[in-house]
Amino acid sequence: MSDDGVLDPGHFHLDEKSFRFCCQSFLQHSDLLSDGWSWTEVKGSEGFMKKTVLRPRRNSPLKTEALDFMTEEEKVEEEEEEDAQVECEKQDVVVYEYHVLYSSSYQVPVLYFTASTLDGRLLSLEEVWNSVHPDCRTQLLNEPWNTLTQQEHPVLGQPFFMLHPCRTEEFMQPILETARREKRRINYVVTWLSVVGPMVRLVVPVSYCTVPDQNRV
Repeated sequence: MSDDGVLDPGHFHLDEKSFRFCCQSFLQHSDLLSDGWSWTEVKGSEGFMKKTVLRPRRNSPLKTEALDFMTEEEKVEEEEEEDAQVECEKQDVVVYEYHVLYSSSYQVPVLYFTASTLDGRLLSLEEVWNSVHPDCRTQLLNEPWNTLTQQEHPVLGQPFFMLHPCRTEEFMQPILETARREKRRINYVVTWLSVVGPMVRLVVPVSYCTVPDQNRV
């Protein structure tokens, strides 16, 4: 990748400077959409993009009952049931925190994330797998370019889930080759995140792909 962010012939990785350029453009569009992405600087590190979203884990409609004509004892029991329902609802909402970092080893972006309930309980790897859409789960199991695993966050030193980057260059190559043949400039981070994000319930609005800017490969 050259200094101006243009892809060099025969290379399909991303250097760190181009990664920052792509992230800068991504964040500018996120601000326009109020999409919630931000840049986090950590002393002694290169920094990363970050977003937090809430997703329902499963459908769980509320139970409703009329309170009229209830005895005081029945009303107390109803309040206790409602409190229990609130606790159940906390378990039915998953808080996802996504981080996009640069891997100097693979020279590609990497998606790290955590998943927890509203009361702060971290989901296990099995629970995260169960929250993935069945179609995406099949792809993660069968496709050669995505592996969902749990590793230490390279900047924060905390356990995070991640989509392993070992095959990122492989699946990005045909996308970048097509763009080159058609003389289209694309934002590497936008294109990559549009592919891997839905695997872990992260949606990238289509408008990110239509933003004209110079920070494209």
